[in-house]
Amino acid sequence: MNDKITAFILQHHLLTLATIGERLWCCSMFYAYDSDTFSFIVASDEETEHMANIASNPHVAGTVALETKTVGRIQGIQFSGVIERCSEPLQKLYFEAFPYARVMNPTLWRIRLDEVKMTDNTLGFGKKITWKRAS
Repeated sequence: MNDKITAFILQHHLLTLATIGERLWCCSMFYAYDSDTFSFIVASDEETEHMANIASNPHVAGTVALETKTVGRIQGIQFSGVIERCSEPLQKLYFEAFPYARVMNPTLWRIRLDEVKMTDNTLGFGKKITWKRAS
């Protein structure tokens, strides 16, 4: 993955996830990032609408954005990938980032990033950096 994209992802902790099932739905989620597998680790109850959607369609999209009103500081990513239950080794990353979550005993999920597009106006207005997972 591009170093600029990775650095941006590591500076943040909240993403917006979009899913599709009976209808489009989105939610905000805290995330931990695994730079070895290019994956977000998130927590969500299986009874939510977005998780019911992934039961029938695990393909997801989302964003991570810097909140700013200054056009020259705009930065953010759009991503697409596939979500699945998180394996135990990756769960450690989430609980290191959000230790208080452990008491809630959440179901953890891995969003495998397949494509990322970053907009970074600090490099010039509308500058885009893209990454795609190798086939």
